[in-house]
Amino acid sequence: MTEERPPARLATRMSRAIRDEITGLILERGLRSGDPLPTETELVEALGVSRNSIREALKALQALDIVEIRHGHGTYVGRLSLDPLADGLTFRVLHGLGSDLRALDEMLEVREALEGALIRRVAASVPEADLDALDQVTKRMSARAKAGETFADEDREFHELLYRSLENALVTQLLRAFWDVYHRVNHRLGVTDPNPVETAKRHRAIVTALRKRDVARAEKAMAEHFRNLDVRMAELTRHRKPAAE
Repeated sequence: MTEERPPARLATRMSRAIRDEITGLILERGLRSGDPLPTETELVEALGVSRNSIREALKALQALDIVEIRHGHGTYVGRLSLDPLADGLTFRVLHGLGSDLRALDEMLEVREALEGALIRRVAASVPEADLDALDQVTKRMSARAKAGETFADEDREFHELLYRSLENALVTQLLRAFWDVYHRVNHRLGVTDPNPVETAKRHRAIVTALRKRDVARAEKAMAEHFRNLDVRMAELTRHRKPAAE
């Protein structure tokens, strides 16, 4: 068995090198999301490797959303989203729930630190149009809460609207990834918001602070929103054992 390890390590290095060559080609040619890549035959000739090696490298890059393989049509530059990050984080959190909640705690700490910094940036300058849009979202939240419903879609929309004026696509994707992980875990464990009315109020408090252009108040409202998530963490603690079975 020991004799098989060097070839396996060599194959891994070769696969990584081929992936690097393909991503390097995308960068060198300035290809954008949706642009076609060279054909499989062209890649074989350009990189001097086997067809199977190219296919394996493309599959690996597809898993990272760097390329998109459209069977019967060719290979294209992928969406370059953070979906693979969300998938990996979701598994990491679920894997750790059998013993403790540290992985989920860590993710929420990162998200809180990120949003705490972002709310300071937008508090004094968020456009009126965005404030109006946030008003509408919080009204839908309140209506659903009063009807005894949760509002996951509105929650996601709210946090994306908050920072829309920054025009930072990476911020949007990171927040979406964190949001997806948290709600996937909740859904997997069957945990719902224990007090949607209170959650809706805390979102409204953020908008109220933004309307007043009060940076300190906006920061406080955001911090209180994250303290509200502590209640859900307590719910997750009670559902931890079923996840490990």
